[in-house]
Amino acid sequence: MGFARQSGKGFLLCMAIAVPAWIAGKTFPIIGGPVVAILLGMIVTQFIRDKKTYEPGIKFTSKKILQWAVILLGFGLDLNIILETGAQSLPIIVCTIATSLIIAYIMCKAMKMPSNISTLIGVGSSICGGSAVAATAPVIQADDEEVAQAISVIFFYNVLAAMVFPAMGSFIGFDTLSGEAFGIFAGTAVNDTSSVTACASTWDSMWNLGSETLDKAVTVKLTRTLAIIPITLVLAFMRAKKGQQEGQKVSIKKIFPFFILYFIGASCITTAATSLGVSASIFAPVKTLSKFFIVLAMAAIGLNTDIVKLVKTGGKPLMLGACCWIGITVVSLIMQHIMGLW
Repeated sequence: MGFARQSGKGFLLCMAIAVPAWIAGKTFPIIGGPVVAILLGMIVTQFIRDKKTYEPGIKFTSKKILQWAVILLGFGLDLNIILETGAQSLPIIVCTIATSLIIAYIMCKAMKMPSNISTLIGVGSSICGGSAVAATAPVIQADDEEVAQAISVIFFYNVLAAMVFPAMGSFIGFDTLSGEAFGIFAGTAVNDTSSVTACASTWDSMWNLGSETLDKAVTVKLTRTLAIIPITLVLAFMRAKKGQQEGQKVSIKKIFPFFILYFIGASCITTAATSLGVSASIFAPVKTLSKFFIVLAMAAIGLNTDIVKLVKTGGKPLMLGACCWIGITVVSLIMQHIMGLW
């Protein structure tokens, strides 16, 4: 009861921001609820004089709710479908993820950026935007301002990709009689689900392909989401090793991302259920709840973010995001060309 009383006020404030942000995200899917929630949170926090009574609830929402969102995300993954249709795109996915992480590492050193920011942007750009940031942030102990900055950068290039890629695809000669090639491109070169959907749907509309491109792009995107598992585990062990080298007493139990195990469990439950003939639509409410939890957590992160500081320090992260985005796009196109898909 004591915890509920302490956290209730901050949690309700996050809810008050998350609900309109969720509605706005549905109305304007190219922007998405998480970004709206962060922006609203950053605005609302400017008008709160004493945040002490809200802090326990805000902290709970930005940390625990974020982890629950990732766990519930697993219920949207049928591993059978991913294995059947994702194998074709797997070499491209591996190469684009490697490209983004290498670029993030090199630019972090070259521009002397905080490692947490570069890690979040590199992982978010290469895997699945906000979901990857949500999974990675607790593992590397990123603070709320770092998360907000990474989400903002990824959002900017998401919107750019959704607007530019369909026209670019037509210009460089993607097959307009089938949505397969552009679907793979959208699924590997655009990171957030909302922008992947917008980009692929635009291509379908342009060439009257029904939902062919969209179906392909979403499947590829879901395959990319599985990369959350090895990435977070590697980051956890790297952090443990660094701590030991610095003479710190590191507890594997404390730093191990156990919520990723629950994410894997949720994926296995979905796979087993659909294999037994259960309709995948039964998991739709859980998937929706996962998306809402991400919006809710982003509202809390916005409340803990100094918008002035964010703007002042945004130059380097934007440059890093641009390099990751361009690198992923170029590598995706090259790999498709090598594999004869385009």
